[in-house]
Amino acid sequence: MSLNQLVDSRDVRFIMFEMLELEKLNRFDRFKDFDRNLYEDTLDLAEKIALEQFYPSNSDGDKTSLKFDPKKNEVKVPESFHKAFHSYIDAGFHSLVFPPEMGGMGFPSCVSMAASEYFNAGNTALTMYCGAITGALYILASFGSEEVKNTFIPKMMEGKWGGTMCLTEPGAGSDLGALKTKAVKQPDGTYLITGQKIFISNGEHDMTENIIHPVLARIEGDPEGTKGISIFVVPKFLVNPDGSLGARNDVICSGIEHKMGLKGNATSTLNFGDNGKCVGYLLGQERQGMKVMFMLMNAARIHTGVQAEAVSSAAYMHAVTYARNRIQGAHITQMLNPSAPKVPIIEHPDVKRMLLYMKSTIEGMRMLFLFLAYHEDIMHSSSLADEVKNSTAIVEILTPIVKAGISDAGWLVTAEAMQVYGGYGYCQEYPVEQYARDVKVFSIYEGTNAIQSLDLQMRKILMNPEMYNYQVLKKYIADTIDKAKGIVDDRYVAPVERGMEKLDEIIAMMGKQLQEGKFIALVANATPLQQAMFPLIVAWLHLWSLTITIPKSRALLGDAKGADRKKILEENDEAAYYSGRVLSSQFFIGAEYPKFFGMVECIMNNEGAAIKADSANFTGALKE
Repeated sequence: MSLNQLVDSRDVRFIMFEMLELEKLNRFDRFKDFDRNLYEDTLDLAEKIALEQFYPSNSDGDKTSLKFDPKKNEVKVPESFHKAFHSYIDAGFHSLVFPPEMGGMGFPSCVSMAASEYFNAGNTALTMYCGAITGALYILASFGSEEVKNTFIPKMMEGKWGGTMCLTEPGAGSDLGALKTKAVKQPDGTYLITGQKIFISNGEHDMTENIIHPVLARIEGDPEGTKGISIFVVPKFLVNPDGSLGARNDVICSGIEHKMGLKGNATSTLNFGDNGKCVGYLLGQERQGMKVMFMLMNAARIHTGVQAEAVSSAAYMHAVTYARNRIQGAHITQMLNPSAPKVPIIEHPDVKRMLLYMKSTIEGMRMLFLFLAYHEDIMHSSSLADEVKNSTAIVEILTPIVKAGISDAGWLVTAEAMQVYGGYGYCQEYPVEQYARDVKVFSIYEGTNAIQSLDLQMRKILMNPEMYNYQVLKKYIADTIDKAKGIVDDRYVAPVERGMEKLDEIIAMMGKQLQEGKFIALVANATPLQQAMFPLIVAWLHLWSLTITIPKSRALLGDAKGADRKKILEENDEAAYYSGRVLSSQFFIGAEYPKFFGMVECIMNNEGAAIKADSANFTGALKE
C-alpha cells in the first residue's frame, strides 16, 4: 500500500512551496542554511518511516492494544510499536525544531508539522509517544533550572527518556483550579508531590528507560484557584549525580483507560506519593504553573488539529482507493439499460460529491495548520516588531480554530469515508471504522472545543486590545479578495467578501453584548461563532489557492475539452493535480461554504431557549 493513499504529498508541497513560499524563511538567520531540497528530503524521510514502520503497526495497536500488569504497575505496548518508535527517534524527528546548540536540527515549525501529518496518518497512537518528548522538552528548556536542564534534557534529546503532560484530576476535568495535588517543599529545594492525575497520554509504557512528567500541583499554603498552581518535573526514575538511573520514584500507573479509539496509546491514571516519597523539581517560579503549562497547551492544541487532519486524510485516501476499485451499478447515463456494464462507484455523482467534500475539507485543514505554523516561524525568528506582532496575532486567533474547527470537521470527514464503503465501512476488515473511532477524542482532549470557542470569542477577539488579532486576520482575507478579482470567477470571490461583512456584524453585536453585560447570551453563542468562522476561513484559503491553481491549470490544459482533456489528465500528473485542486476549491466555496450564512442567521437570532432551560426540562433523566 502506497503512503500516497494516506497523505497527498503533492498537496503538502503545493501549500508549503507555492502558497506559503517557505523558502522566504531563509531571510532569517536561524534558517539561512536551509533550502527546498533539504525540506523535501526531510518530508520524504518522514513519508518513508510512516509508510514502512508506522502504518503497519496501526491496526496492531488497535487490535492487540496494551498489556497492563497491575502487580508491577507497568504497561507494555504492542511489539510492533518499538521498531517504529526508534526509527522516528533515530531520524531525529523528536528534536527537529530545537536549535543545534541543544542538539536539535533547528528546522522551521512548518516542516515539523508537515512531517507530523505523515506520522499521525500512519499511526496516531504511536505518534503521541513520540510527540510527548518534544512537548516536555519544550517547557524544560524554557523554564527548567540549570540543574533540571542538565539532568533531564540530554537523555530526552537522545530519545531515551519519554514525556507526558499531567493536568487532569478526578472530579476536576477542565477546571484546573480545582486540582488537589499537593507539593511540600523540602530543605534541599525539592518538593514532595502527593495526588492523582487521570487521562494522562503516554503515562506508562516500555519504549523508553525513563518517563519525565511535568505535573501541576499546589504548594502547601498557596491560594486556591489557578493563581496558586505551580508546575514540577517528576521523573519515573530518579537520576543519580552521574546521570545514570537511580531508584524508582514514588509515582505509579494504577490503571489505563479502555477507550473507543487510540487503543495503542496508554491513557493512564498516575498516583503520586502514595508512600510519601514522590520527588519533584520546580519549573519556573512558584505559582506560575498555569503560565508554563499554557505554553505547552497551546502547542498541544495546534498539534491536536494536525492529528485530526491526518487521520481524516488517511480515511479519505482509503475511501478514494476503494471507490476506484469497487465495481457496482451502471453509469447514471445507462441506468435504464439492464445490459450496461458495471462501473467503479467513483463514477457515480453522489460518490464524487462525497469525495470532493472530503478532499476540499482536508485541503482546507492542511492549509490552515500550515499557515499557522508558518507564522509561528516568523513570530520566533523576525527582529521586526510589527512583523512579530502581526504573526503573533495570527497564531493566537487561529489556534482555537485549528484545534476545534479541524477536530469537529475530522469527525464528519471520517464518517463520510465510512459512507463511501457502505456496509463494509462499518466492518473491521477495512480501516476506516478505526479512523472514525480514533479521531473523535480530538474534539475532547487538550481542552474541549467549548473551551476553545470561549477562548476564541473572548480572549482572542472581544477582549483582545482593539481586537488586533481579528483586524490582522481581516487584512489577510481582504488582500486575498483583492488579488482574486480578475483571476477567479466572481461567483467564488463575492461569497467570501460577503461572509466577512456578516462576520463583522456578528462581532459588532457580540461587542455590544459584552459592553451591556449580557454575558450569558454571549457565551451561549461562543461555539456557534467558532463553528461559523471555520468554514469562512477555509473558504478564504481556498480562494487564495484558486489565485494560484487557476492560472497553472489553464497553462497545462489550455482549451482542451472532452477526450483531449481526459488524455492530458491521464498522462500529466501536474495537470491532474492543479485541475483537481481547482475543482475542490470551487466545490468548497460553492457547495459547502454557503452553509456559513445559515450559521450567521442562527447566531444573529440570539435564540434564548438554551439559557432558559432548567434541568427539569430534560425529561427522561434520573435525578440524583
